[in-house]
Amino acid sequence: MLQKNLLSKLNNWIIFILFTLVIGGVVAASYFLIDYLRKEEIKRIELFATAMKYQQETFIEDPVALDLILQISESNTSVPVIITDSKGRIIGPEFMRNIPEEVMKSPEKLQRTLGEMKSAYQPFEIKLPGGNQYVYFNNSQLLNDLRYSPLFLGLLVLAYIIFSFWFLRTIKKTDEGFLWAGLAKETAHQIGTPLSSMIGWVEILRMENENSVGVAEIEKDIKRLKTISERFSKIGSVPELNDLNLNETVQQNYDYLRSRISRKVDFKLSLPTGEILIPHNRILMSWVIENLVKNAVDAMKGSGKLDISVYEKNANIFIDFKDTGSGMTSRNAARAFKPGFSTKKRGWGLGLSLAKRVISEYHKGDIRIAQTEVGKGSTFRIILKSD
Repeated sequence: MLQKNLLSKLNNWIIFILFTLVIGGVVAASYFLIDYLRKEEIKRIELFATAMKYQQETFIEDPVALDLILQISESNTSVPVIITDSKGRIIGPEFMRNIPEEVMKSPEKLQRTLGEMKSAYQPFEIKLPGGNQYVYFNNSQLLNDLRYSPLFLGLLVLAYIIFSFWFLRTIKKTDEGFLWAGLAKETAHQIGTPLSSMIGWVEILRMENENSVGVAEIEKDIKRLKTISERFSKIGSVPELNDLNLNETVQQNYDYLRSRISRKVDFKLSLPTGEILIPHNRILMSWVIENLVKNAVDAMKGSGKLDISVYEKNANIFIDFKDTGSGMTSRNAARAFKPGFSTKKRGWGLGLSLAKRVISEYHKGDIRIAQTEVGKGSTFRIILKSD
């Protein structure tokens, strides 16, 4: 069992590392792509600055060369550019590219845009006989929008992985639920065959000795087996909930269990004075109570104090099972209701998980560990809605 848990944890770590590498790879690839586009824009602006330089020089007489320079200077249709003189003054509208019209009309906004360009990149210098000029620029709107794409893609991949994990886990839980329901119904069916035979033999024994004490005890055990068979048969199907007195249900189980647990256990029951009429299935609720009591007795190793108390609070009904057993660590308490988890060497880890299902799925309530401390005991709590 320990080796299986270690292998499961190792597989989980491997999956976690693979998912991390996938997300990291997507983010890194997006980052390198954006960095490449940014460098390409810088090269375009450098070429644009060179074209502007030759465009302003007077010795170019070749019309083909002049047309090529004009095409280069006009090819920039996305990167915002502002050209200033050697004193940092904006030369004029014809020396600006891809600046929004509302910015060009406002001197304050234009200076603010120029300041952003100065803080973003080093300008390209155009050396001219009449005085140097400086080409300031910033990222295109497309590149600005792409800046957040690595984060967005990373979150998208992460969300997809989480959804896939949740979907597969849901399918697994559904399959496990069908498996447990099938096993429970098959168990009920298997119990029913010898049980019918036992009922027949009891009738024969009664005919021989009607007042036999042994027959009476066997009848009690047969009745108990019938109850257990009914419990298993109801797993996986929708049980019938009736408005019954919860106090009476708890009292019946207390009376039955009191005579069957160790006399070294100080077993007490505290019930409210009035009736508590609440929809519940008495057979399944009895199963939950019996499981919690047996777990408490096991935790106390057959000696200690066990208190069951029923009370109403804030429109809810509470049933507390407080024992003075060994208690649990916070780690074990968090896993107590998971199928297959057990602190016992020979435990199957089904009792509490089935109790959880009976309370949460069938009775729309909750069952939890209200308090636990190693060496001092635990308190299991059932919470049912009173309305």
